[in-house]
Amino acid sequence: MEAIWQWGLDIIRIIQLVHGPTLDAIFKAITFMGNEEFFLILLPLIFWCVDFAVGARLAFAFLLSTYINTGLKDLFAHPRPFELDPTVKLYDAEGYGLPSGHSESAVVVWGTIAAGFRKTWLWVVAILLMVLIGFSRIYLGVHFPTDVLSGWAVGAAFLAAYLALEPRIEAWLKKASLTVQLALIVAVPLALLLIHPTKDTASPMAVLIGMGTGVALTRHIAPFSASGPLWQRAVRFLVGAIALLALYFGLKLVFPGEGEPLYFVMRVVRYALVGLWAGLGAPWLFRRLRLASSG
Repeated sequence: MEAIWQWGLDIIRIIQLVHGPTLDAIFKAITFMGNEEFFLILLPLIFWCVDFAVGARLAFAFLLSTYINTGLKDLFAHPRPFELDPTVKLYDAEGYGLPSGHSESAVVVWGTIAAGFRKTWLWVVAILLMVLIGFSRIYLGVHFPTDVLSGWAVGAAFLAAYLALEPRIEAWLKKASLTVQLALIVAVPLALLLIHPTKDTASPMAVLIGMGTGVALTRHIAPFSASGPLWQRAVRFLVGAIALLALYFGLKLVFPGEGEPLYFVMRVVRYALVGLWAGLGAPWLFRRLRLASSG
């Protein structure tokens, strides 16, 4: 691997020959589109304001692919470029490098969006974002080219499997009782978390439990439609996002920090509440405030 890493460092150094404040800012903005905070904005936006069903499918795909990416990173335990050469570091990143999570999630998220809305122009935008987000990781010195290539490959394989299997699984779940749905929604993520219990697997699996529970209850108890006039969607997103960010950042401040007792358990609780708000709390509130109609 040493030869491959050295080759990767050479590529990064060549790319960074043109780096400067303007390009750095551009690629940092592009790479932000693969950060957790960005998805905290994007997923609810689609979920609450564009299409509830597509948003739910997108969230499930993103959360499951994130779990897989973390497992692969911990399995391979490959370093990041700046760990071998600190001079190439233009951005902060934690954890192992292979495969690139940003590259994988770019393929999964934007590919799922393009497939969900079935617009040719969306596929063009999706492919462009996949390329740019992956390239930004190389430019910023946080991933080797091989990390990005493997991230794209894993993302493409996951996306193909998800698009093929999800409609069948969703159709089967719709025929199942609410009790069965809720049992599976809780049991499957918990089982995956027990298989690989880390803080980076706790967050996506906890959100999956909370959001999955919320979506199932919303569909059975108070169906929600993301349609409506533009002003209504804008107010809906603003109200929902304020509460979502309060949960996300507020609970982080009051819950135990990393290394403290009950940190892992409370991290699961925090992310589960974020997911439950997105899937149940916010849609319920929107209907109560007459900002949304039934699905």
